[in-house]
Formats: sequence, C-alpha cells, structure tokens
Amino acid sequence: MSIKDNPQPSRSRIIGSILLWVSGGFLLLNLFFPQLFAPKIPQVPYSVFIAQVEDGEVARAYVAQDQIRYQLKTEEGQPQQVLATTPIFDLELPNRLEAKGVEFAAAPPPKNSWFGSLLSWVIPPLIFVAIWQFFLARGGGAGGPQGALSITKSRAKVYVQDDATKVTFDDVAGVEEAKTELAEVVEFLKTPQRFTRIGARIPKGVLLVGPPGTGKTLMAKAVAGEAGVPFFSISGSEFVELFVGAGAARVRDLFEQAKKKSPCIIFIDELDAIGKSRAGNGGFVGGNDEREQTLNQLLTEMDGFSAGENTVIVLAATNRPETLDPALLRPGRFDRQVLVDRPDLAGRLKILEIYAQKVKLGDDIDLKAIATRTPGFAGADLANLVNEAALLAARANRETVAQKDFAEAIERVVAGLEKKSRVLNDKEKKIVAYHEVGHALVGALMPGGGKVAKISIVPRGMAALGYTLQMPTEDRFLMSESELRDQIATLLGGRAAEEIIFGSITTGAANDLQRATDLAERMVTTYGMSKVLGPLAYEKGSQNTFLGDGMIMNPRRNVSDDTARAIDEEVKDIVEAGHQTALAILEKNRDLMEEIAQKILETEVIEGETLQTLLDRVQAIETAEVAV
Repeated sequence: MSIKDNPQPSRSRIIGSILLWVSGGFLLLNLFFPQLFAPKIPQVPYSVFIAQVEDGEVARAYVAQDQIRYQLKTEEGQPQQVLATTPIFDLELPNRLEAKGVEFAAAPPPKNSWFGSLLSWVIPPLIFVAIWQFFLARGGGAGGPQGALSITKSRAKVYVQDDATKVTFDDVAGVEEAKTELAEVVEFLKTPQRFTRIGARIPKGVLLVGPPGTGKTLMAKAVAGEAGVPFFSISGSEFVELFVGAGAARVRDLFEQAKKKSPCIIFIDELDAIGKSRAGNGGFVGGNDEREQTLNQLLTEMDGFSAGENTVIVLAATNRPETLDPALLRPGRFDRQVLVDRPDLAGRLKILEIYAQKVKLGDDIDLKAIATRTPGFAGADLANLVNEAALLAARANRETVAQKDFAEAIERVVAGLEKKSRVLNDKEKKIVAYHEVGHALVGALMPGGGKVAKISIVPRGMAALGYTLQMPTEDRFLMSESELRDQIATLLGGRAAEEIIFGSITTGAANDLQRATDLAERMVTTYGMSKVLGPLAYEKGSQNTFLGDGMIMNPRRNVSDDTARAIDEEVKDIVEAGHQTALAILEKNRDLMEEIAQKILETEVIEGETLQTLLDRVQAIETAEVAV
C-alpha cells in the first residue's frame, strides 16, 4: 500500500502568500502611522504667517489647537497654495484675520489622498477575505496541510492499493486463527450480497487484541489488501485535542469521508486512548469531557452504519482490552474480538521464512532450529532478529547470512550486547565462571529448565557479567510442580557453586534470588501447590493484560497474620529445598565443575558439541542425598 502524500504548495500559492504578508504590512502602517500616506504641507514660521495676513496675502485659514492651515490668494486659474504653521498663544489673531478680511474657521479633519483612502476602505476588507480563504484552504480536507482551522478535520491517512506494495494474508504468518476470522470480513467486502441475501449481518467492528508486536496493524492492512478497498488509518490519540468537541468533530469527519469511499475499512490503532471505560473500571477513575465526547461520538457513528452501499468496517487494535468501555464491546459495535497472540513453533517458522526472503541466506541456515530457539518471540521480534543477523553479516563483510549470525542475534536480543570493554579482574572472573558453571550443571539434570546451549563469562547488557543460555526443546503451555521446583534449583545453582568453592556469597545472585522467590510465591499463592495451605488462591484475581512482563506480583488478599506467616514459611521452604538440591548436585559433581570452570576461564565461551560432551558426564543424585 502507498500512503497519499500531502501535495506541495504551488508557485501561485507562494506568490499569493507573499502578497498577503505585504498587504498586511501596508495595513498595519496605515493604521498606526496614517501620516505616512497623507499629503505633505509646507511648514512656515508663525511670524511669516502674521506678515502675510498683514499684507493681505491670505485668503482663508483653518485654525486648530496645534496647527494652522491657510491658503494664499492667487491669480485666476492658478491653484491655491496651502501652508501650515504652529500657533502660539495669540488672543489678537481672530481680530487681525477679521480686519484683513480673511475667512477663518476651525480646522476640518485632515483629508488623505486617494491612495490613503484606498488603503483605508478597500484594502483591509480584501486582506481579511484573503486571510480567511487562506486558512480555510489550509484546513480543508483530510490529507491536506494542517492549519489553525483544521482542528475538526480528521487526520486519518488514506492508503491506496498498489500491486507493488499491497499487503495480503500471504504476508502475515503465525496467526492462522485470526486470519480465518478476518477472511469472513474480506468476503463481505468483496461480495456483500452473498451475506445480505439470506439476512446475515457482518460484524460492524472487529477488535484485534494481543501483545505488542504480534502484527495487529499488519493484519488490518492485509484485510484491506485482500478486499481491495480504501484503508483509513488513524491512532486513537489523534482524536483528543485541547479544545472540547474537536475529537468528536474529527470522528464525524472521518466517517463522512469513509462513507464517500465505501466500501472501505477504518483502522483505529491504540483504541484504549479514547475507549477507556467511563466508569471506574480498569483502574480508571474520573472523567475527561473531551475524551468522553469523542467516545460517545464514536459509539453513535458505529450505530449509524448500514449494510447497503455505505459499507464501512471498523477495525481497531489495543493492548489493553480490559480497560475498554462495555458500550464499545457490545453486539452491534465491536462485537467480535480476535486474539492476535504470540506464534507457536510452526508460526515462528513461517514468519522467519517470510522475512528471510528479504535477505541473502547461506547454505548452513536452519530456520527450524532458529524458530526452536526463539520461544515467546512475537512477529516484530523475529523481523528484528533477521535484520540483526543481516547487519552482523554485513559488518563482517560477508555476502550471505550464516547460522552463527542468527545465533549471535538471538543472544543480542535475549541478553544484550557484549560488553568487551568491561574488564573483570581475575578474582571476579573466577567467581563468575564458577557461578555460571553451577547454573549449567544443575540445569543439565533438571528436565524443567530446558537444554543448556551455551556458557559465557563475557559481560552482556547492563548488568549480566556472564550468562548460561538454556533453550527449550519444544513449546510448553503447562508446567508441573516438579518442573517449577527444577527451575528454582537451576536459578540457585550459581549461588550454590559460590558457597561450595569460595565459602562465601556475592551480589551476583541477586537477580537469581528475586526470580526464584517470585516463582515460589506464585506456586503457593496462585497455583495452590502447597500441601500446608491447600488449593486456595491468596492473590487477588485480575484480568489478563498483554503489557505485563509476568514478573509483577498481584497484591495479596486480606489474610490473617497466621496465614501470611504460613505463606512466608512455605515460600522459604520451597526456595530452600531448591537450594539444597543445587548444593547436592554440585557437591557430587565438584570435579566436573572444576574442569569446566578452568576450561571456560581459558576460552570464555563454551557451546555446541564441546559443552554437550562435558554435560553428559553429570551424575544425578538420589533423593536421600539432599540435605534436609
């Protein structure tokens, strides 16, 4: 799809703008300095004026408080000369003028020339009309330049179909269920009679919900591309302005434009910006007149659709469906919600195949292995992964992208950039080596933690001095109690190694302890995996949110002191059991731990077959070997 760009101003419009500013300047000069355009009158001393009166040369005079203007007598047919002088306090002046037969009177208002009259009476109205037309032109229509009078105009971008840039369902992968749901919308836009003939009604609004980066906007463009109809795209925040009522006017303008181009699609991204619940639901308290008026207008416009010629489908996307107003979600408005979730293994493989077509791949590329190593990656993450791998290959002056580029790109995304400039002293380096080997050895025996793929003591990211990379062998959606306990033991393997080798502990296990404690607390308070407390939930329930990272604990319910104490004791027992398991495994495999640690101190990184050969020698422990 190609976006309709704003047209450049023409030469005539530029010239008109210049003339507008010049005319405005003349107007201001005429208003504040009218004497600039008034006729110039010669100025003479007061004594000369008196002498001319005494000699009988003055025909008439106009006396004012600050100036005297007079005309001299001339011969027939000659123009009269007008002179001016500054008066002084002279009480005899009227008598002198009357004695010499001079006509005198109070001075009339000064008369401007024809040019001054033109500026005063003709130019100002023309200027105001030109200014009015100028701002009306700047504010007219969507896609035009935004001006002072455009606050009520819709700012939606209109995408026009282009065969070279058209987005279709073939460009979207990993969300097959969502594509199936939206295919019905495409069929209705193509052949609405097929549905209306039997009395069926297509949903007027389709709400796309899901985590960030899963392709909600891309999916909406694909619907427009498949149907071959215009596509209006706008963000929810663009409706809200400082002026009350501007957002509602923009909604009206948007739907008026859409109806003129029907059948078409309106896509509103980040709908929660204007669609938050008007009650105190979702943690939103209070109201905002502008946002509420915009929401009310949107609700009204969606109710006004018809299934005839003015066919307009509204697609919207949000990461926070739990905060939306119930009136938006009722049948007749956004009456269908489509989940666009993170892809599974097969979906990730298809997404990688789509984006891999845009780069030159080497012969050793195994996209399925890459998809297996990227659980939890969304479509945007995978697109970024392919781009990072291509950048690494280009940085190394290679013509194609190799498998090792993808491996490095995955580690960049997961753990961060390598900090080769962060140099550790020998003691710290040794501690980090044993710490990471401890994680690896425990993780190799724990089936719930994934396969250990790499051990590195090269600092990465903001705080990681070393890391142990574990890759799942398959997508998992359920975890058993034993697997969760295995994860806790693996997290505590680094601390246990420090205790065994050095007899002390360091701050390096802070993040491990935090994650282990959070996992144990969820086992007790959320999953009911405690024989002491039973199958009860001690956390407040909340709706699923797509913006959380899964590590933020919900507040506990109001429980008694005895129950809170029992929860704390259970969490401590679970973490301590994992700690003792890690200690027992490392004590039994101490020689192997020493060997791997010495090897990693020499090479800094161990992975692949070398690592697997070493980890295959890990000896399992019996339950009786774990200290109580």
